[in-house]
Amino acid sequence: MKRKGLMMTTAALGAAYLLRNDKSRKKLMNQFQALADKSRR
Repeated sequence: MKRKGLMMTTAALGAAYLLRNDKSRKKLMNQFQALADKSRR
């Protein structure tokens, strides 16, 4: 269980780091949008 918490923390820190940068934030949002569109089909 502790390992899962560590993975989530790492993912959250990585996302926070990426979201600081405007260019990577746009890229990340586009990827999430594409993923959401793909899962809806």
